[in-house]
Amino acid sequence: MKKKRLIITIDGPSGAGKSTISKILAEKLHFTYIDTGAMYRCVGLEAGKQQVRTDDPDGLSRICQQIAIQFKWEQGINRVFCNGTEVTKQIRTPEMDMMASAVSKVPAVRKAMVSLQRNLAGNRRAILEGRDAGTVIFPDAELKIYLEASPLARGKRRHLEQLQRGLDVSLDATVEEMKQRDHNDSSREHSPLLMAADAHLLDTTTMDINAVVTAITALVKEIEQ
Repeated sequence: MKKKRLIITIDGPSGAGKSTISKILAEKLHFTYIDTGAMYRCVGLEAGKQQVRTDDPDGLSRICQQIAIQFKWEQGINRVFCNGTEVTKQIRTPEMDMMASAVSKVPAVRKAMVSLQRNLAGNRRAILEGRDAGTVIFPDAELKIYLEASPLARGKRRHLEQLQRGLDVSLDATVEEMKQRDHNDSSREHSPLLMAADAHLLDTTTMDINAVVTAITALVKEIEQ
């Protein structure tokens, strides 16, 4: 028997644990995993390749009309493909962090990505992580989660990720970049970073991964009873 649709949205600022938690939940619960932030990173990557400025809405709109983004879950890794080429590592740099934040301000880009994100999720059992998943993409989601943590805790997590990728970036620079991105994402005119009124708030500053996964899994079980 096919299970009914169950959309879980996981929103929050950079470094709150969205990606880690979403991946674990998707694998544990057998849900489709959609990383909305990676999609904006793909647009930013293409903009750089095509030398389209982030303040050129027509150029960015053209990119969105032509772009093909796919996710493939392989051996615990959510591989990202843009126009047929794997870009999983390319889109995870400090430069792409800021490019994603810049292009996501453009209404035409957000409209195109939201449409694509809804199509990818369809009527499946899916987890979408991002910044407006529960407020704009799926305001009717069956379960909405908002993760937050202190700026220092988030900065340390992101800094560790960057070191593990071989990037030579200081902790102070990472924290400052994160604060700037927080400001950009929460103050933009279209689809700003906000917690949905009916979202469950989890502060992950002192919570370990297992505790967060357990808390969300319990909420899923409540819905499915």
